[in-house]
Amino acid sequence: MTSNPTRTESAYDVVLIGGGVMSATLGALLKFLQPDWSIGMFGRLDDVAKESSNAWNNAGTGHAALCELNYTPSRADGTIDISKAVGVNEAFQLSRQFWAYLVESGVIPSPRTFLNPIPHMSFVWGDENSDYLRRRYEALKDHPLFSGMRFSTDPAQLAQWMPLVMEGRTAGTSLAATWIASGTDVNFGALTHLLVNFLSGQPGFDLKLSHEVEDLKQDASGAWRVSVRDLTTNTTVPVAARFVFIGAGGGALPLLQKTGIPESKGVGGFPVSGQFLRCTNPDIIARHHAKVYGKASVGAPPMSVPHLDTRVIDGREGLLFGPYAGFSTKFLKQGSLWDLPKSIRMDNLGAMLAVARDNMPLTRYLVQQVLQSNETRLNALRDFVPNARAEDWELITAGQRVQVIKKDEKKGGVLQFGTEVITGANGTVAALLGASPGASTAVSIMLTVISKCFAGELPRWDTKLKEMIPSYGGPLADRPELCAHVHDWTTRALQLEG
Repeated sequence: MTSNPTRTESAYDVVLIGGGVMSATLGALLKFLQPDWSIGMFGRLDDVAKESSNAWNNAGTGHAALCELNYTPSRADGTIDISKAVGVNEAFQLSRQFWAYLVESGVIPSPRTFLNPIPHMSFVWGDENSDYLRRRYEALKDHPLFSGMRFSTDPAQLAQWMPLVMEGRTAGTSLAATWIASGTDVNFGALTHLLVNFLSGQPGFDLKLSHEVEDLKQDASGAWRVSVRDLTTNTTVPVAARFVFIGAGGGALPLLQKTGIPESKGVGGFPVSGQFLRCTNPDIIARHHAKVYGKASVGAPPMSVPHLDTRVIDGREGLLFGPYAGFSTKFLKQGSLWDLPKSIRMDNLGAMLAVARDNMPLTRYLVQQVLQSNETRLNALRDFVPNARAEDWELITAGQRVQVIKKDEKKGGVLQFGTEVITGANGTVAALLGASPGASTAVSIMLTVISKCFAGELPRWDTKLKEMIPSYGGPLADRPELCAHVHDWTTRALQLEG
């Protein structure tokens, strides 16, 4: 792709749809790789990072599979499959490297504005779960990406790691936990603002807020004609782009469908909303300093694993518990109730009906979550904070997530958890769908977009990519010396010594 030397205000080399961390990450990577390319970012709200990237719309966990038990399933023979955990951790290491590069380059003045060291813990109770956690620990402890992990069933040790969780707990039930110091809390909203501030200082970048993309069509030349509505003046602005990235969170699916590319056919979305209990008592907040993950309920989606999280937002510590799943037909928190109905088409109807048929436990779970009382929510919290009082917690609504539904030859359709990049065959458009681990692995996901859509540029960009991300091109797990170097470098640069 070559730069357009006669760019006008409505013509760009790259158009980014959505004002979240995904678009900001891709924009920053491309600006470093190809400074002369013009980039337009379009967001329909009046500021960036007001949907899923907002600090209180997600748990802020730097997802590295240090504590998330759904990434380490037990096999039939009792051994633990750590392959997904390793993959998630590898992806997070790419983010850490890019963030460290941004700090050392002066793009991010202080990493503590968006990233803080917070121990990550897994916590279970009951003999069966305790045995599982022990086997998980044994499978991970000697892996270079998980070094430093500790395991204990000793109540005294657990009380040191998580005093709030152990206080008031009835004796007699077997408990187990793992603890690792290298976990992080990430304010993805602050990170998005930092990246967009950097981009806004670069030539050839335009930020257009209160602008909603309504349609996308590819012309005979292969360029995209993007119809954008200026919500301030209620006028339509035509925009031309050589490449379009649809990173609009839950709003990506309808826009992907409007592209008309063959790869969009048969793709649907299932929205899941969420809520958290947020602590309002500073004394309680001060007594907990960890992200503590448990096991999901039977029938619950992976994104509904209960966890008690220390947050650091704008320099202040907070504490939340959840999530409590729910259902809304909106694809965005500030979306429309018509989002889901409008996304149903003849090409994805069969897949969506098959998913509805095959996921009745999930449906029942969501119904139960929607109908649960405040006391039921509080009882779930008391599994983690036995002495929790209703007056110390408030219910907040988190961001909206849209899980991917795809056609399947055997089942008719499958519901997928996680994130997925869908690109057109000619590499001129890409859309990001799905949810967790999402933002934590934004750099890995955007490198996938780059490799799929800019393959011809990669030989030119290889040196710069390896300068920004030393492990680019291969897994750290296979290169122990580089793994150790990257860990030490990013820990120092990102001020994660604790």
